[in-house]
Amino acid sequence: MRLEGKVALITGGTRGIGAATAVELARRGADVAINGRRIDEAAIRVKSQVEAVGGRCAMIAGDMGRPEDIVRVVTETAALGPLAVLVHSAGGGIRGSMLQLSPEAWYQAFDVHVHAVFHLCRAAVPLMQPRKEGAVVLISSAVGSRGFSGMAAYSAVKGTLPNLARTLARELADDNIRVNCVAPGIIRTSFHDQMTPEQKKHNLENRIPLHREGTAEDVAEVIALLVTNEFITGETISIDGGMTMRLV
Repeated sequence: MRLEGKVALITGGTRGIGAATAVELARRGADVAINGRRIDEAAIRVKSQVEAVGGRCAMIAGDMGRPEDIVRVVTETAALGPLAVLVHSAGGGIRGSMLQLSPEAWYQAFDVHVHAVFHLCRAAVPLMQPRKEGAVVLISSAVGSRGFSGMAAYSAVKGTLPNLARTLARELADDNIRVNCVAPGIIRTSFHDQMTPEQKKHNLENRIPLHREGTAEDVAEVIALLVTNEFITGETISIDGGMTMRLV
């Protein structure tokens, strides 16, 4: 799919993987709407980066845990032009074991990571269907395919997304709307700021076969491929330096 003259909505687009994706899609011709819970200095920096590579950029505040915000964000995005791309990158780590988590934290995890997909697609897909063209990309995680102690809610929501992507891909195939997923491993963003030097050393020496952390730009390149390649749908692409394929 060519992106010139088309609009992409990136939730969580003011930081990390979402921000890198906004810039990468703009570099390939798209105009982008970046969503975050607030418009701050990070959002303004991403807007400047998008405009520097030639794209138009709208900054739209909204909480992806609130259905009414989701509908408004999609409506405001469509004012830019024909919405063709939806990347749901909003969310964050939810730490705690099943017995430690509060019910509020558990439900919030599903609101932002999973329920948001329901509301986003119900608002965005009808805008794509008349043109018989569109791409949706969900952000899962290596944690979604492997058990990870102390992150029960995060593992649950990220494990849900690949199957949701497959189901949506099947449902929307007749409309030529492709739905895929990426599953990043250890990516150097603020998500991992709490990692100790000892944990980082262990990751590089023992957990990641390529012996380096990924970058947000590494993930953005894969997302851009899934957006533009017209014969990939229902897939989940791991981008983790080989971490989840290793046996020992």
